[in-house]
Amino acid sequence: MAKIEIFSSPDCGYCNKAKELLRSKGLDFEDLDVAAEVRHREDFANRLPRARSIPQIFIDGDHIGGYEDLCILADNGRLGEMTS
Repeated sequence: MAKIEIFSSPDCGYCNKAKELLRSKGLDFEDLDVAAEVRHREDFANRLPRARSIPQIFIDGDHIGGYEDLCILADNGRLGEMTS
């Protein structure tokens, strides 16, 4: 199974929707809470220096984008291909 990482914050609606979508597909993920953990904020800034919004999602180390990008992958079946 693929390693899924999501940079998020508990009070972010799109972050919560992204996590709900992943759960609905039965996918495990690592939630990297940038609001609670300095190390996650630093990792976020190092991996995505130009990103200014969350969520930001990685699958097996590849940046796929945010919530809308995740929805597109789910809708066209590519999410299943990437995570199987």
